[in-house]
Amino acid sequence: MTSAAAEISSPVGVVAGGGAMPFAVADSLVARGITPVLFPLRGACDPARVEKFRHRWISVGQLGRAMRLFREEGCRDLIFIGTLVRPSLSEIRFDVKTLRLLGNVIRAFRGGDDHLLSGVGRILEQDGFRMVGIKDVAPDLLMPEGCISRAWPNDNSKTDIERGRAVLAALGPFDIGQAAVVIDGHVVAVEDIEGTDALLARVARLREEGRIRAATGRGVLVKAPKSGQDLRFDLPTIGPRTLEGVAKAGLAGIAVIAGNTIAAEPQAMIAFADAKYLFVIGLPA
Repeated sequence: MTSAAAEISSPVGVVAGGGAMPFAVADSLVARGITPVLFPLRGACDPARVEKFRHRWISVGQLGRAMRLFREEGCRDLIFIGTLVRPSLSEIRFDVKTLRLLGNVIRAFRGGDDHLLSGVGRILEQDGFRMVGIKDVAPDLLMPEGCISRAWPNDNSKTDIERGRAVLAALGPFDIGQAAVVIDGHVVAVEDIEGTDALLARVARLREEGRIRAATGRGVLVKAPKSGQDLRFDLPTIGPRTLEGVAKAGLAGIAVIAGNTIAAEPQAMIAFADAKYLFVIGLPA
């Protein structure tokens, strides 16, 4: 348990983007006897699924309103979770509070997703809130160390994993992406702004076009946080959809950093991996 986890105060505010993870975090909090209050982002969060929880809708650029709602709900501790397509500054309608902080907001937008989230987090912390991460509020959602699948990486895959980790460590300071595909020692693709699903689709297309000649069942998707990243924000995530992309890309499996990667819908992920004889392994940090 982290020191922040020991001090978590109920209720916890869950600033919810898209995908299933905000609801998994909320369910995890409920299971531990902590009340979640969801603050779904308009245009990102699923409006049907959010109805299960106490919630207050917020919008990007409305920091003043968001802070008021956080206080009304008694949420000192906040977590950002879920996907969000970053809008351009020209598309955002700022409220008065955000306009007063515009210099800080613009600085937060000048960089990758981790830079943006940590920048907004600092603004909120200066206003008396405390930003927490998955490790603090829902550690059960993190990838454990070791293989969770029946299949294990062979020596060839282990070499590819090490190459992938080295590449991601080198790219981390540039805040480019959190994933790379390595096949037989060759780095064939690196994650960009489109995300992991698009990365895997690109590898599948390269195979179809004959640009990748390695046999099916070779190669690894490696995911890792960026070096120097604030681990409260934007952790790498894998789930059943990731495994489907790995299968279509003809790879042997996935390697991620244990304790620093979110494992969404783990039972469904394991079932798919075992059916396709793919490995899923959590590496020591």
